[in-house]
Amino acid sequence: MQTTKNVGIWIRVSTDIQVKDESPEHHEKRARNYAESKGWNVITVYRLDAMSGKSIMEYPETKRMLKDIENGIISGIVFSKLARLARNVKELLEISEIFRAKGADLISLADLIDTSTPSGRMFFTFMAGMAQWEREEISERVAASVPIRAKMGKPLGGQASFGYTWEGRELKVREQEAPIRKLLYEIFLKTKRKRATASELNNLGYRTRNGSFFSDTTVERLIKDPTAKGIRRANYTKSLGEGKHWVIKPESEWIEIPCPAIVDEVLWNDCNMLLAQQEKKRVKHGPRAVYLLSGYVSCSCGNKMYVYYDSPVYKCKKCKRKIDVQDIDEIYHEQLKSFLLTDSDVTTLSAQTNGSISEKETLLKAISSEYDKLLKRTEQQTNLRIDGELSKEEFAKFYKPTEQRLRQIESQIPELQAEIDFLKIQYLSSDTVIQEAKDLYNNWHNLPFDEKRSIVETITEQIVIDTGTINIALAYLPTPTPSLNGGNKQRNLTDSSKRST
Repeated sequence: MQTTKNVGIWIRVSTDIQVKDESPEHHEKRARNYAESKGWNVITVYRLDAMSGKSIMEYPETKRMLKDIENGIISGIVFSKLARLARNVKELLEISEIFRAKGADLISLADLIDTSTPSGRMFFTFMAGMAQWEREEISERVAASVPIRAKMGKPLGGQASFGYTWEGRELKVREQEAPIRKLLYEIFLKTKRKRATASELNNLGYRTRNGSFFSDTTVERLIKDPTAKGIRRANYTKSLGEGKHWVIKPESEWIEIPCPAIVDEVLWNDCNMLLAQQEKKRVKHGPRAVYLLSGYVSCSCGNKMYVYYDSPVYKCKKCKRKIDVQDIDEIYHEQLKSFLLTDSDVTTLSAQTNGSISEKETLLKAISSEYDKLLKRTEQQTNLRIDGELSKEEFAKFYKPTEQRLRQIESQIPELQAEIDFLKIQYLSSDTVIQEAKDLYNNWHNLPFDEKRSIVETITEQIVIDTGTINIALAYLPTPTPSLNGGNKQRNLTDSSKRST
């Protein structure tokens, strides 16, 4: 069962911007109306009044927002434009990566970005590409100097391996740790177990450099480190990015530099040979195949249908209903084309959507013009009252109706803007989905599995297997008549279409 999406509203307006279209109240109402049109629940507002956008990461409201994302309190924020979120490109990239990692959405109304939609998710792809480019620019400059520094024997940063210490630019044996490092190899050769080696070291009262207990992971890392046998290895690993694993570089890029040995080469080789043999025995088989529609196939009783080990069949444990994986894949492919709008439908949809947007924009322009006229009228009436040309009664008679109309228009403008935002973003998303769905159908047999799965995840809402019918619902596909409720297309397959249930 799909739960309501909880979002927050982000408002940052400079003190020098107080016109009606940029007031905090206007931003909030426009964002609330958009969230309402999407069926989202607004649970908090982040207000940054009179705050610069040059650097926002240290602001209390920014920290509160990121903490709410981290804890799952909200799964997205709505704001008027990217410049109101952050003007600093580096911080915008950082925020984008945090949201993407947590599966949260950024919704910028003026920029037509809603990452809960397929077209909006392209924004995350673009931002990730920008961030990767920035990291690569930095890493390339750093990487160019690493081999040179390594060949010169200079330290490349980080602590010296256990048993060693840096003295200036030279790696020296650390007298209080070297005997423990040697003992580690001797115990491992005797016990032939990493965990047993760690346990014995701990029981003898030995600890790592930071005072922690030895673990099997620490034992394995230290055994494999060739520094102990007199070879310091540099420039042999690289990071895949913040929070990701380090990988081994090709051996041709390694730099090996002699250093003082703690154990003899024979002992080091014996221990590493033993490790290699143990790892070979522990090699696990790769994960079982992930099926194309896994996670989307449900039984009409409400339970998910899974593929178990005995056969490639989606099964419902409760109802015992089942359908062959290959059959449902073929049905999905065959029926996909019928879900797509024809060229005529697309043309009609485009014309109707553009017409609807144009009408609303014309109306917005008209009431904005009316607002400006009424605002000038209230100013004139106020000046006449100040100058004594209007009595108190006369002023109330003329001013109150004008002021009431102003408040009505002020309420109407953000509502209308939200409708326009919704239509533009929804139609942009629909275009993306239609193109992806066409690619999926036309190039089905040529697409790699991962790419097909990615498109399926983008356009598929659910597949419900019932007795005699298969209901396939594709999310975000538009109807020929645009509306604030969006649209799904669903097809019920009868027994004649169904292979087995």
